[in-house]
Amino acid sequence: MRILVTGAGSGVGRATAALLSGRGHEVIATARDAATLDDLDVAARVLLDVAEPASVDRARTQIGWVDALVNNAAISIDGPIEQVAIEHVRQMFETNVFGPVRLIQAFVPGMRERRCGVVVNVSSVAGHVAQPLDGFYAATKHALEAISEAMYIELAHFAVRVVIIEPGFITPSMKARETGGSLGAYEELGTQLTQLAKKMHGGALPGPDVVAEAITEAIESSEGPLRRRVGGDANLILSARGTLSDEEFEAAMRSVAGLSW
Repeated sequence: MRILVTGAGSGVGRATAALLSGRGHEVIATARDAATLDDLDVAARVLLDVAEPASVDRARTQIGWVDALVNNAAISIDGPIEQVAIEHVRQMFETNVFGPVRLIQAFVPGMRERRCGVVVNVSSVAGHVAQPLDGFYAATKHALEAISEAMYIELAHFAVRVVIIEPGFITPSMKARETGGSLGAYEELGTQLTQLAKKMHGGALPGPDVVAEAITEAIESSEGPLRRRVGGDANLILSARGTLSDEEFEAAMRSVAGLSW
């Protein structure tokens, strides 16, 4: 299959591109920084900034068509809602929401016309559960989930599959992650949440390879569910969120996390 992977310069994107290429697929790896793709053994390396319409247009012309699209590129700028600058919020939406939409609008029409193809949108547990200090990132993933749900029905008629990948905590290289300045009055909350992430996996977070395997399986399967959870914590959190009330879920998460905030 001819597969386009965004954000292939590091983390999940890089692991996915390498795994798919190793399994014999024609992989087109893309990233904002072409140098990060130099040592990646793939069919093609393309400079692409999903947040820039002109860059997407150039990539579409250069690439032409694909059988599968992996919308992986994402950024996160953490911080309390009251502090994160609007320009940072806009940057996250441009990359995490409008970026995938630009790629979908560029390549899905060809899939629809050929009546085959698959779109894999990399979401997160954050697509259902908004963690403190990560609210705007969660908002972008909630949006991507909604877009994916609508596409799932729209495109099934044309034999084009849509899959949402929902990882739990993995190594930070999954996405470009930074803090939008000092946490100030929220510093202690930030410390407690960092400890929670470590506690969920006994101090060792899984790497991006587990997500790459889920993406590869979704592409190579002829059928399957809309959503694929990745990681034991993803199953635990999302199952609890789906069965507990807001108050019960909060109490359960506080108990597991030992959160005193």
